[in-house]
Amino acid sequence: MRNLSVIWFILLFISIIACTSKSGKKPSLKKGSTVSGKVITIIDGDTYEVLIQDNKTIRVRMEGIDAPEKGMPFYKVSKKYLSDLCFGKQVTLKITGEDQHDRVLAFAYLEDGKELSQEMIKAGLAWHFKKYNSNQELSEFELEARNLRKGLWIDENPMSPWENRKLHRNGISTKDSFNIEENNR
Repeated sequence: MRNLSVIWFILLFISIIACTSKSGKKPSLKKGSTVSGKVITIIDGDTYEVLIQDNKTIRVRMEGIDAPEKGMPFYKVSKKYLSDLCFGKQVTLKITGEDQHDRVLAFAYLEDGKELSQEMIKAGLAWHFKKYNSNQELSEFELEARNLRKGLWIDENPMSPWENRKLHRNGISTKDSFNIEENNR
């Protein structure tokens, strides 16, 4: 009789674990698929969260761009610009993959057809992330923003976010590397 109770307890435990893991499971979003939802959180100038069907939240890393990191010039400006573009709005995501941090990589389209990665580059508030994206249109938008000295391109040679991250990984602080006003941080 005791063995039956132990077996019953084990089966109950396994079924609870199975149900819990299914309810918290990340939705399956394959490359090339589309999903729509409402932008509910802005993390920084190239990352945000979207509430999709079944009350699931996904973290989206914008395809093709890299925006200033916290502490870099134009970090706050970039984050606010992205917020003004899409916070609280419906977006349609065209999934391009997933990154090493389990974020969905996607191009995001507003209801008026504007694509968020393009808008951030046009405003001069992000770099075209050529290491991971070869979109010629994004390159052209970056070149135009550079030529017009828009946003972060007011500086002749701004430090890119990937350079900043590399220095940090090597234990080098960039805290005093930028000569910027507080409102551009």
